[in-house]
Amino acid sequence: MENFVQPGILESVVCPGCGLLCDDVVIERSNDGKVKVKEKGCIKSIAFFDRANLASSATSPRISGQAVELKAAAQKIAQILNNANQPLIAGLGTDVQGMRAVLSVADRTGATLDHMNSAGGMRNTLVVQNSGWQVCTLTEVRNRVDLLVIIGTDVVSLFPRFFERNVWNQESMFGQDTAMREVVYLGGRDIDTTAGISPKGVKPQVLPCDQDRLPEVLAALRALVSGKQLLAQEVAGIAVANLQNLAERLQAAKYSVVAWAAAALDFPHAELAIQNITELVVKLNETTRSSGLPLSGSDGDLSANQVSTWISGYPVRNSFMRTYPQFDPYHFSTDKQISNTEADALVWISSFNPERVPPAFNGPIVVVGHPDIKLETEPDVFIPVGIPGVDHRATLFRSDNVVSLPLAKLRETTLPSLIDVFTAIEAELQGK
Repeated sequence: MENFVQPGILESVVCPGCGLLCDDVVIERSNDGKVKVKEKGCIKSIAFFDRANLASSATSPRISGQAVELKAAAQKIAQILNNANQPLIAGLGTDVQGMRAVLSVADRTGATLDHMNSAGGMRNTLVVQNSGWQVCTLTEVRNRVDLLVIIGTDVVSLFPRFFERNVWNQESMFGQDTAMREVVYLGGRDIDTTAGISPKGVKPQVLPCDQDRLPEVLAALRALVSGKQLLAQEVAGIAVANLQNLAERLQAAKYSVVAWAAAALDFPHAELAIQNITELVVKLNETTRSSGLPLSGSDGDLSANQVSTWISGYPVRNSFMRTYPQFDPYHFSTDKQISNTEADALVWISSFNPERVPPAFNGPIVVVGHPDIKLETEPDVFIPVGIPGVDHRATLFRSDNVVSLPLAKLRETTLPSLIDVFTAIEAELQGK
């Protein structure tokens, strides 16, 4: 049995710092239980574990700022939920096991559920519901891609090791010379394209445009791939000749991947731009092999959606207010629930990132989360919980939304896990 107090070097640690869930991080554990990235880290992994080392400011639950036992805090939360007509459980920054416990409480209390990242994730969800898509895993990118087209993002600001692990990897399953891969950035302004330079020094092609004009660029590219002719000479500042060249390269590629990050496509009706990407991929597959790659995953958003879909049949922005699950991507958003004064109690969950705090709310507020969460005002109830992947074992879904990875326990803690907290809350709700 591992001694979680003993100092030492921990290898092959899975990092929850971003959706890539890199599983090769080397961690050093010190005598005082602090964990530090030793090797294979990135700016996000270093920040994640550094924040975990600060997680000592809160060690016990509080009711109105006064320290209490977990049972008393659970009783108070149960009382708030019992008295609420339409409670909102939001944030949802937790792991698979924690989300299962949250759904059980939501079902019992008629709560509405929304993740803190769902504004971006909903853009993908709407496309899947409307027309479906053909997408690939990170493993397929690592082993097969020969042309990578990235839409509207530099990728590395969201997923720092994406190119290192999935594009410029030295080995591939089929003996491909990965240094010969081609990279194209389409859309965005002044993005960092350094990571797209190949190991042989070949620079990527960059076709910049304003983000809000990406829809017309993508529509033009899809039309060209479909064999249509455009009378215009340029679209959003990009020469049609360059788009035609890109269309021909996509058609000639053996395995192209078109990647995007929904969080970066922050303009009205961005889901229609994403649908143009996915339909472009469908058209390419008539004559060659192509896949989409929706890059996402932070604060447990993909895991929350997966668990919610398994159990209720719907992703988050769903509700149990009518005793059965409903889905509404508009009315069940946190913003709408609060601005329309529909929610009368807020439970905010954020166990990964102390910077993700609850929105302003005129009603009872419960916070269950990172022990160092940066609260501006004291909530009615606060319960600090252990950090998944540091203080307790957990499971998360990776950015490609197919592979789930186990997070290890790295140290001892007196803090409960989120599943412990919500199990205690549910025990107090037996009468509802």
